[in-house]
Amino acid sequence: MSECRRLERALREAGVPAGHYWIEGVHEPAPTPPDFVYLRVRPEGGWETGVYERGAFEPVASHATEGEACAHLRRLVLGG
Repeated sequence: MSECRRLERALREAGVPAGHYWIEGVHEPAPTPPDFVYLRVRPEGGWETGVYERGAFEPVASHATEGEACAHLRRLVLGG
């Protein structure tokens, strides 16, 4: 199981509403919520976490690995 899939499972088990987060290729709520935190692959390589608001992706951080990106998204969603 990929780290992103493990993260999605952990968020679901923690009771985080499905529309609060978006993980590319793993958890993409439809219809698209108006705002959420996200994790996606960067076109130039690596990973990106950020906030989607008013129809625009706003990057917060870039990550070299999937694990780093998942850990950051987890902190954004659950705190700590």
